[in-house]
Amino acid sequence: MTGDAPTVPHPLQPVNEDWQRALAIVAHPDDLEFGAAAAVARWTGQGKAVNYVLVTSGEAGIDGLDPAEAGPARETEQRESAAIVGVTQVDFLRLPDGVLEYGVALRRELCRVIRTHRPDIVLTNNFRDSWDEAGDALNMSDHIVTGRAVLDAARDAGNRWVFREQIDAGLEKWGGVREVWAAGSPRAKHGVDTTDTFELGVRSLEAHAAYLRGLGSGDFDSGEFLEGFARQTGSRLGVRYGAGFEVFYLNLY
Repeated sequence: MTGDAPTVPHPLQPVNEDWQRALAIVAHPDDLEFGAAAAVARWTGQGKAVNYVLVTSGEAGIDGLDPAEAGPARETEQRESAAIVGVTQVDFLRLPDGVLEYGVALRRELCRVIRTHRPDIVLTNNFRDSWDEAGDALNMSDHIVTGRAVLDAARDAGNRWVFREQIDAGLEKWGGVREVWAAGSPRAKHGVDTTDTFELGVRSLEAHAAYLRGLGSGDFDSGEFLEGFARQTGSRLGVRYGAGFEVFYLNLY
């Protein structure tokens, strides 16, 4: 018998955890909870500061609930979810859900956020075209737009001549972002052990009750869903559960 040998995923390298402040910027409430929240719980448990910035309020994410009701409900759930993993500061930019556009305006806003928070590490979500290497599980526009803008804004923040009006208004440039980490990327080469904080990650996803009810079938199991991915990633790290990240290095030159 002939045929191609099955592809064996490459082992993941542990991320560098020698930092104190991280800022997570994602498009929607629940984006971090679908995999990365357990890692956040690990870091806050180490005494690190992690703050959240949500670009939208996820108001277009529940088909059966008018955006005017869904937005406030999802903001409340996100704050409760963040608290479970030790995050106390959660800000919402309240840009329109579902129709985010990449461009200077979004870069400017995210640059302002980064200059305000002054993080060592910036977290975002996978912004590749798909969630898998084969390209079958397509990503969505808001994730792609936000991640690209986050990566560019992290560089913009360190250049005093980009969005100079922010500097003139009293913000200082911030060139201290060492790396941007994209959670859930199919190109992840790094990861973090979430074995001890996995259950906190499950609870943080379960806190998005209105959104999960809106998924339709009513039988979505947060623990079962997260465990499948966490076990796969953990096996590449040599641990029980893990979260994978694609790492982008900003301060190489």
